[in-house]
Amino acid sequence: MAVLGYTLRACLPARRWWGVLLPCLGAVLFGWLTTVADTTTQRAFAFVAEQGLFGLVMPLTCLVIGDAVLAADRRAGTFAFTWLSPVSFATIVVGRWLGGWIVALVTVVPALVLATVVAGVPEGLVAMAVAAGAGSAAYIALFVMLGVTTRRSAVWALAVVFLGERLLGEALSGIAQVSPMWEAQQVYAGLADDAGGWRLVRDGTPQGWAAVARLTTIVIVTLAVSTWRLGHLRPTGGDE
Repeated sequence: MAVLGYTLRACLPARRWWGVLLPCLGAVLFGWLTTVADTTTQRAFAFVAEQGLFGLVMPLTCLVIGDAVLAADRRAGTFAFTWLSPVSFATIVVGRWLGGWIVALVTVVPALVLATVVAGVPEGLVAMAVAAGAGSAAYIALFVMLGVTTRRSAVWALAVVFLGERLLGEALSGIAQVSPMWEAQQVYAGLADDAGGWRLVRDGTPQGWAAVARLTTIVIVTLAVSTWRLGHLRPTGGDE
């Protein structure tokens, strides 16, 4: 609880909240674009969900949150105080990740659900909530791992999202199967068939609750790697 409280209090200052809330506002605008598109509502929302909600809003918002909960603290040189505290490395990693996920649950998830309502696809609300919750959990765990294992974590995170997921994941099914973006999209595709989800189905990747299980595996693996790496880390007064 102490690690979680510190994460919410010190690692997410007001300027970070602007970086979180602005993409969430963008999600609602993407939903509104569905209503003015010259096509069917389901077809328009499928395109908006793939390109805007899952492909842009969720990864960028989670990047801001995931970078804030650990990597920014490390760059500032203040992470040493947490690292030297009398708690296990696993407690630090899980506490930082949980703090970030809580922020995502009260920002990213409502924003994507509201975008679904604005788009006129109310039958997809539950599926979108599950997809956003599971996808944000995996994304923040991934960015926490990058914050522990790399120095320029924000640069690496952008490379993973836009080069790894968007470009390589589009062409290679093997990458898509371990991508929070693609797997979150497949959660929606498998749970919201009546809300245009079938248009987002990608062959060769799990859908629905199987995709939720895949995202859970990503969370467990990335947090385990973060814990291992944290045990070999030697924090300094700031590395950038």
